[in-house]
Amino acid sequence: MSTPLQGKVAIVTGGARGIGAAIARRLAADGAHVAFTYQHSGSAAETLVADIVAAGGSAQAIRSDAADPAAIGAAVEQVVAAHGRVDILVNNAGIALMGLVDEFSLEDFDRTVAVNVRGVFAGVKAVLPHMGQGGRIVNISSTNALRMPTSGLAVYAMSKSALSGLTQGLARDLGARGITINNVLPGPVDTDMNPEHTEFGASMHGFMAIKRHGRPEEIASMVAYLSGPEAAFITGADLLVDGGFAA
Repeated sequence: MSTPLQGKVAIVTGGARGIGAAIARRLAADGAHVAFTYQHSGSAAETLVADIVAAGGSAQAIRSDAADPAAIGAAVEQVVAAHGRVDILVNNAGIALMGLVDEFSLEDFDRTVAVNVRGVFAGVKAVLPHMGQGGRIVNISSTNALRMPTSGLAVYAMSKSALSGLTQGLARDLGARGITINNVLPGPVDTDMNPEHTEFGASMHGFMAIKRHGRPEEIASMVAYLSGPEAAFITGADLLVDGGFAA
């Protein structure tokens, strides 16, 4: 079996469930040691570590708040203390709080930005002292950064759009250091937070060229590619994996 990430050290934020768990499994299958963070899903995190180890991989779970830069930094330092460096950072942790503008509180606005934007920046800042040439940073954005066909998610869409500008700017900052940074923009993906077989889930298919939800593994495959040696010339990019949702 091909292991293009053999010997690499990866951190995946928000990795206990859904897309994050699929990413952790794939990076581990490709040979990386995967440390993933979680906040509330302790049981799922333990199960994921056990599954990865049983499959012959290497993983650890770290409890951490994606909105707290100190907690993010502590998680990175824990990984570095054990492995000496970080080769791959996947900023997957995110929240989607819904509400029309006249109902949406400033507290929820601040929480959205803290996790979806500030947390990404804090994660990048935390790993850079420990990431050298060939480092890879992948942010999990959303197709809603480009297209928002429903009401109540304006702040979520704004937070994901912000990642595009941040990533383009950071690509300029990090290119000379041999580090790439890119965004993956998933469309509707079949997870426990966004199940396909519901009325809302089915309504999304009308906007799509491929009339189904994506699978978490399909997002993970793009992340694995961007994390590997064949993606060395890709940086500052928004890469849609959305079944044509934004087409």
